[in-house]
Amino acid sequence: MSGSGAEAVAERPGRSVDMSMVALRALGVVMDVYKKVVTAPAVSRPNPVRRSGFDLDVLVESVCDEADDVVSLTLIRPGGEPLPSWRPGSHVDLFLPSGRQRQYSLCGSPRDRFRYRIAVRRIVDGDGGSREVHTLQPGERLRLRGPRNAFTFVQAAPSYLFVAAGIGITPILPMAHAAGSRGRLVYLGRSRESMPFLDELPEGAQIRTDDEHGIPDIAAILAEAEPGAAVYVCGPSPVLEAAQRRLFELNPSASLHTERFSPLPVLDGREFDVTLARSGRTVRVGAQETTLAAIQRVKPDALYSCRQGFCGTCKSGVLSGEVDHRDRLLSDADRADHMLVCVSRCDGPLVLDL
Repeated sequence: MSGSGAEAVAERPGRSVDMSMVALRALGVVMDVYKKVVTAPAVSRPNPVRRSGFDLDVLVESVCDEADDVVSLTLIRPGGEPLPSWRPGSHVDLFLPSGRQRQYSLCGSPRDRFRYRIAVRRIVDGDGGSREVHTLQPGERLRLRGPRNAFTFVQAAPSYLFVAAGIGITPILPMAHAAGSRGRLVYLGRSRESMPFLDELPEGAQIRTDDEHGIPDIAAILAEAEPGAAVYVCGPSPVLEAAQRRLFELNPSASLHTERFSPLPVLDGREFDVTLARSGRTVRVGAQETTLAAIQRVKPDALYSCRQGFCGTCKSGVLSGEVDHRDRLLSDADRADHMLVCVSRCDGPLVLDL
């Protein structure tokens, strides 16, 4: 292992190898690799999405009120067959009766192969997806894709700090249980009434509500992470941004893993035209909209998932155009003739193999 500090151990005639020393050295190699790969002083780049499932039909087995404006849905296969396995941090794409496609984190137990659980907060002024979920009833049939994992739980970390804010508890809850005694969970919310799954938190979890403790000091919470810890943060943008600004000042050997539930706004965008070569249709991309959003006006069935540039579902072939790549997934080779239309743009006319 180049640069890991590993030392060759060879036997010499008449001299036995000290096996305890070998074990210690091996452990040191493992920790060095972990630090180099996982705890670099920068925000951890999202891993390529790992797909362990596929498109399948599911039934809503139950709908439960979990907190103010939060319901959980338990999903099963119509024939009672087992569901695809998943790991903490996974999400599924759910296709609602209206045709809307939404992504929700799995927040049940990975050991339960027959049930998936998701939880959804109703957003009154949202685009309608969460309101529709809140109208679903047991027995309704839905289409599901996945599970997929772009928020990978690193199992080799020496310790963990989990910071979940509001509905951000959904991907964090299975991780906190998987971490066991190596993990600490801080759960933030407006009030206890707004926070789902309070009765399922691991032992020792800290609950900090705005009405009891005031606005949370994210830097003070991050300062509680042990050196070299894997820090997982999920919640509203201000919480994620505070973590990205402060963690490495406080803990240079830590690693930061984040997930957001909504796409970032388009910054520094300019209008341009995109032509879909297979149909010959051309559509204008607005300065503050994504290429994907414009494409969907003329091609509603365009594939997508994360809308944040890390899963690769919307990867499209580029036939011509100077692409402004804003994704976090494609290799330099892929970027020569492909783009992720959910985040990337173009500095002029663009022609796609769609």
